[in-house]
Amino acid sequence: MTRTEEEPARPTEPLEPLNPRAVGTSPVRLDGPAKVTGTAPYAWEHALRDPVYVHPLQSAIARGRVLRMETGRAEAAEGVAAVLTPRNAPRLADSSDRALAVLQSDDVAFRGQFIGAVLAASPEAARHAASLVDVEYEVEPHDTRLSSDRPDLYRPEAINPADEADTEEGDVEAALAAAHAVVDETYSTPMEHNNPMEPHTCVAVWHGASDDGEPALTVYDSTQWPYGVRMTLAPLFALAPERVRVISPHVGGGFGSKGLPHAHHVLAVLAARTVPGRPAKLALTRQQMFCLTGHRTPTIQRVRLGADSGGRLTALSHEAVEQTATIKEFAEQTAAQSRMMYASPNRRTSHRLAALDVPVPSWMRAPGEAPGAFAAEVAMDELAHALGLDPVELRVRNDPETDPRDGRPWSDRRLVECLRTGARRFGWDARTEAGARREGDWLVGLGVAASTYPGFGGPGSVAEIERTSDGGHAVRIAAADLGTGTWTVLTQIAADALECPFDAVHLEIGDTALPTATVAGGSAGVTAWGSTIVAAAREFRAQHGEDPAPGARTRSGMPENPDLRRYSVASFGAQFAEARVHADTGEVRVPRMLGVFSAGRIINPRTARSQFIGGMIMGMSMALFEESVLDHGTGHVVNHDFAQYHIPTSADVLDIEATWLDGPDPHAGPLGSKGIGEIGIVGSPAAVVNAVYNATGIRVRDLPVTPDKLLRY
Repeated sequence: MTRTEEEPARPTEPLEPLNPRAVGTSPVRLDGPAKVTGTAPYAWEHALRDPVYVHPLQSAIARGRVLRMETGRAEAAEGVAAVLTPRNAPRLADSSDRALAVLQSDDVAFRGQFIGAVLAASPEAARHAASLVDVEYEVEPHDTRLSSDRPDLYRPEAINPADEADTEEGDVEAALAAAHAVVDETYSTPMEHNNPMEPHTCVAVWHGASDDGEPALTVYDSTQWPYGVRMTLAPLFALAPERVRVISPHVGGGFGSKGLPHAHHVLAVLAARTVPGRPAKLALTRQQMFCLTGHRTPTIQRVRLGADSGGRLTALSHEAVEQTATIKEFAEQTAAQSRMMYASPNRRTSHRLAALDVPVPSWMRAPGEAPGAFAAEVAMDELAHALGLDPVELRVRNDPETDPRDGRPWSDRRLVECLRTGARRFGWDARTEAGARREGDWLVGLGVAASTYPGFGGPGSVAEIERTSDGGHAVRIAAADLGTGTWTVLTQIAADALECPFDAVHLEIGDTALPTATVAGGSAGVTAWGSTIVAAAREFRAQHGEDPAPGARTRSGMPENPDLRRYSVASFGAQFAEARVHADTGEVRVPRMLGVFSAGRIINPRTARSQFIGGMIMGMSMALFEESVLDHGTGHVVNHDFAQYHIPTSADVLDIEATWLDGPDPHAGPLGSKGIGEIGIVGSPAAVVNAVYNATGIRVRDLPVTPDKLLRY
């Protein structure tokens, strides 16, 4: 069915706001019982007969080519069904995307790249046989070092998702020269990895030719976007999209890394093609994920701020340098939020890339915004110190009346209210001068940072509603729940839109057999899918009346919201942190954090709080712990497991609170909701780092803040 058949005519005015009853309450999560009893099927756990298990062979060099692979011993090992190499792997119909052109050539572009795979009767047999394969390489010199003075830095054509790389307004250099106070500093963030609890898993099954002579493919996947996997795999294997079915009812976390298909999807399908009729099960190990499922690019950011004597910005320049891969470009929008966060008549942002012999960077929670806000918000703290102004007051004075990028009015900004509310609740008036507060062996400080995240959530999804024989309603949409509460929240929205009880809605998600849905990413899922369900419900009621007969059905797409063009829609927040630094060891503890957010209507306070504080904890982790250590001699991430890649434990997370300003955003769609999944991480690293400065008087500009950076020798 074509999109024009699926969707109604698009109105020129926004849909009427939803009248909430279930929305705004906190019912127990619908998927909770299945998860705690172990009956929720994740990708690996679907019951399939006679599978083969796939263990990848990976490159031990960072650049070069495979000269020879001796596979005889592996093929003779017990339980082995096949050994795939670039010499015998099935050919792809399209190998133009080099990151997905798995086993299509002998070339090696980064350490850990797939160079083969063993298929066996058990995971253990496959892994053992993989150790028996001997590989000979032709090694070429590789380059994995990112620096801001590389002569080969280049400007990307666009930055994620589809924005311009550079912007400039006014005369930044002249304004900086004339400013009363100037900050000119460089900040850096390291390579980081997403590390969801459920590893990336893909199970592929080829089916024989149907009546029309075409084969079909079923994929059980851990993905944030079932339709994205289908759209990617179908052309690679010369299949019509409707011949590929992707099933993903439950996902054990993703943080962006499962938002786009990766090479392991292609390898699993190639393996399944090698053993017709048998499922091929591939689950990456934790170590393999560090080179195969994307990462947050390291950044080097120069931020320059100029202000007049009253603390108002006269110049803002934010220049970012990042890495990408030689086989595929990914440019993160690191400086983009600086274009709209504060008012300044003279602004410049730029992005430059170094193409290195590394895996392809990809989405990681708030890609661009999280590292960019760290640099920009620490620079604002430095400017406040230079001016002798309170950091909260500096941000208030520079709050823009309209979007600085294009002059559009804000749909519902309320950042000043977030700052004022947070300062009052956090006890900001107890803040002292840097290094002045000591309690026993601990230096104590408070820090603040502001945050924002764009308001995505436009058309692209379709929902189907059917009256069931029990008097309820089946609501179908191929949304994904990666642990965020989608099962529950969409049921709440559907109940209100259909004006029926919560338990009369039977939600179906996570399957491309259902109507199309956009990605669970960009903090847009609930707003996009929920608005689509509202539109479909209203169309259903218009077509079938108040008491529809069993089997009555309507399929409808999300209409365009013209207010997204008329207004600047985004979520905003203020983050506060207390840091305690041991005076002798440099150990940092964060006993308190508070986030106050302006994110429109909160659909489910229980799941929303979980998202907000989860993002804040991840930001604290970014500030203090996370760093993927790349050995430039080998191109290998050496701390590639949970034993060495440091993230917070329960003992590190003490008193953390998230709250929000009540009220829907009147221009964000019928739900009045905006994104909440990522804004929690955006400001919290800077808030922690600014608190560390206030405690010690030591300014750390390179993450993470480790004890050695805080010790005075």
